[in-house]
Amino acid sequence: MAKLATYRAKRDFSATREPRGTVGRGASYRFVVQKHDATRLHYDLRLELDGVFKSWAVTKTPSLDPAVKRLAVEVEDHPLAYGTFEGNIGEGQYGAGTVQLWDRGKWKPLGDDPQSDLRKGRLSFVLNGKRMKGGWALIRLPKRRKQESWLLIKEDDDEAKRGKAGDALEKEVTSVKSGRTLAEIAKHGRA
Repeated sequence: MAKLATYRAKRDFSATREPRGTVGRGASYRFVVQKHDATRLHYDLRLELDGVFKSWAVTKTPSLDPAVKRLAVEVEDHPLAYGTFEGNIGEGQYGAGTVQLWDRGKWKPLGDDPQSDLRKGRLSFVLNGKRMKGGWALIRLPKRRKQESWLLIKEDDDEAKRGKAGDALEKEVTSVKSGRTLAEIAKHGRA
């Protein structure tokens, strides 16, 4: 399918355990955040929309402080099967490194048309995950490079925390799927 063409073109499925996947049906609005220790440690935010996971690589741990903005680089759509992936991507493969399922749950767009909101450059949504909760926004920055850059910002609501308390998510180091750390996943692979 065209929606997953870029995802598939970047991977050799005979050499990686990542799911090939297909475009899904329905709209259950799942989300996942995968901690990815690749060239640089980052967090992959994935929002289910139109049968795929729309995806952004967030450069640092998401912050609960509305004053803190995290750079989120838009990456290729991923198949919904990626929402349960945890393990190692081998050397020489795109995204080589260790992937941990760091958070998961449901998300709800706050506008009537999330696709239109993405095209306009501002998507507001509510997360109901194990770790990330409450209102969030993705705001597109002016285009300066090939990939679209966005800011991930926590909305000022009951789930927000200011100052040092906003760094609370940095203490979350285990998988919500397997309970393992990145180092344990790197050593032992898939759960």
